[in-house]
Amino acid sequence: MTTTRTTRLRRPLLAGTTAVAVMAVTAGFMTVTSEQAKAATGPKLSLIAATGSVTLTSWKEEPGVYLDLGTYLTAEGTPLELKVTRKSYKDPVTITQTVYEGGKAKAKTLPLGTVKDFSGLPGFAEITITDSAGKKVVTRTESFCPNNASGRVRPDAPATSKYPESCPTNPFTLGSVWGVEKGWAANTYAGSYTQPVKLAAGTYTAKVGVAKKYRDLFGIADKPATVKVTVQERSWEEGPGAPAARSAAAGEHAGHGAGHQAPAGHAGHGPGHAPTPAQAGAPETSGAGPSYNAGHGPLKAAPPALPWALKKQQAARADMRADDTAGQTDGSRMAPALTPLAKRPAGKASVPNVPKPDLRSLPAYGITISDGGQDVPGKDYLAFSANVWNAGPAQLVVDGFRSPGKATMDAYQYFYDANGKQVGYTPTGTMEWDPRPGHVHWHFTDFASYRLLKADKKEAVRSGKEAFCLANTDAVDYTVKNANWHPYNTDLSTACGQENSISVREVLDVGSGDTYTQDLPGQSFDITDVPNGTYYIQVLANPAKQLKETNLDNNSALRKIVLGGTPGKRTVTVPAHELVNAN
Repeated sequence: MTTTRTTRLRRPLLAGTTAVAVMAVTAGFMTVTSEQAKAATGPKLSLIAATGSVTLTSWKEEPGVYLDLGTYLTAEGTPLELKVTRKSYKDPVTITQTVYEGGKAKAKTLPLGTVKDFSGLPGFAEITITDSAGKKVVTRTESFCPNNASGRVRPDAPATSKYPESCPTNPFTLGSVWGVEKGWAANTYAGSYTQPVKLAAGTYTAKVGVAKKYRDLFGIADKPATVKVTVQERSWEEGPGAPAARSAAAGEHAGHGAGHQAPAGHAGHGPGHAPTPAQAGAPETSGAGPSYNAGHGPLKAAPPALPWALKKQQAARADMRADDTAGQTDGSRMAPALTPLAKRPAGKASVPNVPKPDLRSLPAYGITISDGGQDVPGKDYLAFSANVWNAGPAQLVVDGFRSPGKATMDAYQYFYDANGKQVGYTPTGTMEWDPRPGHVHWHFTDFASYRLLKADKKEAVRSGKEAFCLANTDAVDYTVKNANWHPYNTDLSTACGQENSISVREVLDVGSGDTYTQDLPGQSFDITDVPNGTYYIQVLANPAKQLKETNLDNNSALRKIVLGGTPGKRTVTVPAHELVNAN
């Protein structure tokens, strides 16, 4: 199956987020036999309602009501931990559950087909809504991401959850970890991954249950939660407070949707624009507005990844967007910048024999025809998203240092031993200041290169984009060794410095990748004079091989496309990449 795109991309919409810095190291697991699985124990899971009644707002300018009903899945005894992986893009997505036998963690393989992607457990929640007369007006199912907004349900539960925030949406994700910590509860609400429902103002009764296949799989009791629902209609034009509510619903704050996980991309990797009213998302309490990831336009946001209280606090900060300063282009004030070393490294440069990062490229996606945002008659551009990720087992850490008065910084890569002690460094190019709107930060040069190759793999066009601010925008594979489930610099405001910075630190964590959109002239491919036919988009990490890696032979990824159409009306057909059918 192939996808043909003729829509002309103009202005991609982006959003950033904030994440908590906690390191989680992936443990090794053994697959258990069927008899062992009988003896192995998992968590006791229950569906609960946080409140017996909720009030939902139906905005007149919106397509309907999002069913944020306040139901949660709780885990007791042991955590609910799931690992979702695929061996390659030729293989289906599989899922295992961590169970315990004699206090030791084991991996229990769940039935093939339980999941189809990395966005959550499909059809987990079953929702029925009846009106005041007892008539069913809504019957639907929703997916459940165990990494949703969560919180403790008892005071002796672990103070923090070790699991990632949100489920990834990148079509080329390789591995994810989902979990509900013991003594914690995760919101079953699927955010704007779901469609809103039409409900007139009035009172309703909602029943939320768990689908039978999941009750059988995880031993969940058949006890649906009942919630009284009041729907009130409002308009954005009703006066004080309405615009703020609209802003929160639209996701115009710094809360990360796809955390990878997304989600998702980050503000500043392209022109940042607030969502239009028609693209507004979920209710204010959830923080689950739509995400605007680099290169592939508006994405549905991940369900809320933080407790409601913090999400509402973030939403209240949305009006700070207008006060952004250089280097902070997404409205975020939640996380300070990463701290580089106080001064340039001293002593002789060396590359010690310690673990190093392994940069790998994902196939291009979000591929479409663009006019470059300039409406130049007869001009055609090929726009796309590209991601380079770190398969580890070590972080990529790059510091930039500026000589007084210089327009660039000298960049150095650092190396660390198993205890986290710096044991070496090497010069690795430069960093340059990018003053353009939507950037306004320091770029590390020669991180990646993008090329359009002919059918014979010879270069046809090269993108002018080769300098980047590194940020952990996508959770690509959190099952690799030393994967950090809570990367720190997930948006540009935490990573990329200001015009007057004397030094900058940029980090690409293990398991995470950095997505950039190539949609502007000089970044996208100018295909105005490129003949129709078969081509490949090449994403090449570390093209100059200045960065020291574990492996330099896996830095390139190709994505096949077919160009067609006529000048000014070009088309692009994107065949499936093995089992991944995403343009």
